[in-house]
Amino acid sequence: MRIGVLTGGGDCPGLNAVIRAVVRKGVTEYGYSFLGFRDGWRGPLEALTKPLDIPAVRGLLPRGGTILGSSRTNPFAVEGGVERIKKNLQDLGVDALIAIGGEDTLGVATKLHEIGVNVVGVPKTIDNDLSGTDYTFGFDTAVNIAMEAIDRLHTTAESHHRALIVEVMGRHAGWIALHAGMAGGANIILIPEVRFDIEQVCKWAESRFRLDYAPIIVVSEGAKPKDGDESLLSGEKDAFGHVRLGGIGDYLAREIEARTGKEARTTVLGHVQRGGTPTARDRWLATRFGLHAIDAVHAQQWGQMAALRGTDIVMVPLAEATKELKLVDPALYAEAEVFFG
Repeated sequence: MRIGVLTGGGDCPGLNAVIRAVVRKGVTEYGYSFLGFRDGWRGPLEALTKPLDIPAVRGLLPRGGTILGSSRTNPFAVEGGVERIKKNLQDLGVDALIAIGGEDTLGVATKLHEIGVNVVGVPKTIDNDLSGTDYTFGFDTAVNIAMEAIDRLHTTAESHHRALIVEVMGRHAGWIALHAGMAGGANIILIPEVRFDIEQVCKWAESRFRLDYAPIIVVSEGAKPKDGDESLLSGEKDAFGHVRLGGIGDYLAREIEARTGKEARTTVLGHVQRGGTPTARDRWLATRFGLHAIDAVHAQQWGQMAALRGTDIVMVPLAEATKELKLVDPALYAEAEVFFG
């Protein structure tokens, strides 16, 4: 059997660990051959390939990014795209696909499965917002990077008696902000699931200043004020209909300065959160996902996705995993509110 492998969406620490595990077990235990598709769904759409064998995956475990490249290509938004994919898979002798990605990449995999393509999914997103799995790899690395930044900002904030805002990724879900904010001792955490009151935010900031401390505010890029919308860098949409978010940190800095008279500065972590080497936990989780994904291919469990439930890896339907986003429970957010102000 010949298996195609692709990585789609944003790059993420742990992608190479999945590729390594899939190829190592697939070759040594099942005798399969592998073909890498380059740049997400653009690979099978345009027959862009890269050879994958055991020598090709040596040394990948600690390496960030993806050796296959990635993109946000949506074949369902391209005229004749699905037919081209099916034909290219047939011409290349590819019997099945392992798609490694988040909501959009696995959404495409779900639709392809429904029209007869043999596909197995592996969940990937630093946002940790995919349903069906307790955690996704890449999330732990992103949280630790954000936490380290918050740790460093505490001292400079106090030295200059200013408010520091840390803007982290999280379009619809505030998992990174919540985990990193709590771990880093943030005084205010703002997430997309709960609209914030800017007056209350300023009161919390002022209470820190009165204690002769400087407030640290962690905010998800998709957080929204009660009387406003999300902040956009651009109104242009990608192939999956997403606009570019950004600027919520600057909005908070302007409002805090205007309302409190204190200096406020913003640090936008951006792509730093998903770059570089993965943590031990993400290497472990990504490797396990890869091992179970190739087992699912061998068992012909098409239309399934590897998922973490507790400490077990189980297979769940792709349709279940992509039908809705996994958002922060209000009860979890309420736990963090104890430390606000």
